[in-house]
Amino acid sequence: MIIIPKMLKLNERYCKGCYLCIYVCPKKVFDLSDKPNLYGVYSPKIVRREDCIDYKNMLEDKRSLCSLCVVTCPDQALWWEEVP
Repeated sequence: MIIIPKMLKLNERYCKGCYLCIYVCPKKVFDLSDKPNLYGVYSPKIVRREDCIDYKNMLEDKRSLCSLCVVTCPDQALWWEEVP
């Protein structure tokens, strides 16, 4: 079976800084950025991608168990993208 790796992505232009992704992540994958984005919002940044439950499960070809950050984001600023 071929495993297609995916990477968690964050589009800072869509983020309004609600920080829900930081609050809902059980593995503390996100942290606050130290610089504001184009709109002056200190958006979250992905700092521990390898600790993400979904990232580990995708590498092991298991079903995803979390995706709380992606589902919770009201601005659709987070998504999983296939890596070539």
